[in-house]
Amino acid sequence: MFKTDLFKGKRFLVTGGGSGLGKVMMDKFVELGADCVICGRRGGVLEETAKATMAKYPSRRVDTFTVDIRVATAVEEMIEQIFATGPLDGLVNNAAGNFISQTKDLSPRAFDAIANIVFHGTFYTTNACGKRWIASGRKASVLSILTTWVWTGSPFVVPSAMSKAGIAVMTQSLAVEWARHGIRLNAIAPGPFPTEGAWARLNPLGGTGENDRYRSRNPMGRVGRNSELANMAAFLMSDEVEYINGEVMAIDGGMGIMGNGTFSDMLKHTEQDWQRIRETISATNAADKAKRT
Repeated sequence: MFKTDLFKGKRFLVTGGGSGLGKVMMDKFVELGADCVICGRRGGVLEETAKATMAKYPSRRVDTFTVDIRVATAVEEMIEQIFATGPLDGLVNNAAGNFISQTKDLSPRAFDAIANIVFHGTFYTTNACGKRWIASGRKASVLSILTTWVWTGSPFVVPSAMSKAGIAVMTQSLAVEWARHGIRLNAIAPGPFPTEGAWARLNPLGGTGENDRYRSRNPMGRVGRNSELANMAAFLMSDEVEYINGEVMAIDGGMGIMGNGTFSDMLKHTEQDWQRIRETISATNAADKAKRT
């Protein structure tokens, strides 16, 4: 589908690139000739991913930065260090956080846990890169990973829906403001693409994802395949389609236009179901914290 040297000479930063969809997209960019930088909070995971990718593509380089993008000064320091070793040609805002919860049960801290990553962190990273591109007169591309909830909303994921809707507006706003500098911004709104980390918090009672929810509620009767998202990301990051600017494109098998929101079927859950969900997500979070320490 793509030329093997499509991204030759390019260097991209992928936030949250050590695992999940970020890892899949980064690997595709490297396959097509790019060098990449990946960042996230779990340094060991980042290093493992970088080594595995470079083992597959020995002529390419993948650098890593352990950073919490919720902290503006930490983001600024990371971007400064990255640019000190060479410019970036693109940014993929993939880092995110989310979990299922009844909104009435959310504390301010729980809301901020999502909003500070998705809303604040995405802006910090985008602006830190953008001002350097503008100052140096360098063309670049920014791609943000959103969800179809930016159009429909969705129950039980209100912090994420609000934050990602804000990033959709950022994409459109900066696409206009920065176009004259040769910087374009687009976004992908995926439907359900099961990954280990996200699925444990978004589908804690439902297994791996190939279940009745998606067979019955998606026109294609399935969840997304990682390769499909990686191909779309590569397409939008390519200079060969640089007239695409300010777009938010769905990749969900048509599920979003069926309406009702991804998690509307959870309206039937009992309080006992929600208690099980909270316990399962807490156990997942504890396990992740143990890995980081």
